[in-house]
Amino acid sequence: TIVIEHLIQASDVSHTMQHFDIYMKWNERLFKEMYGAYEMGRAGKDPSLGWFKGEIWFFDNYVIPLARKLDECGVFGAHSQEYLNYALQNRKRFGLAGQQAVADFKARYEEEKAKGKKMSLNPDYYG
Repeated sequence: TIVIEHLIQASDVSHTMQHFDIYMKWNERLFKEMYGAYEMGRAGKDPSLGWFKGEIWFFDNYVIPLARKLDECGVFGAHSQEYLNYALQNRKRFGLAGQQAVADFKARYEEEKAKGKKMSLNPDYYG
């Protein structure tokens, strides 16, 4: 059914419908994975060049419409509205802070690489 399809879609992007800190934690991890692939020649394009606009597009064209559908079908009860609110808030906050965040993601990636460290995150960075 359509509800199950929405649930499967939401499970793949659930970090975008949670608290901003959770969203940023997973967003940075994905960025670092994609940036590492680019540096190793497994991706043809530097993800830092389009990351900000890509995230805004993703919220506007996928995440928020999906969160609205979940809210309309009420599959999560009262939490459906909470997920929609988080998606809207995260889109707004990333719109304001996202360009700097992408620069920070890249800088931390480079710092960790220079130190020979396994790529790690500071979950308190956006607190």
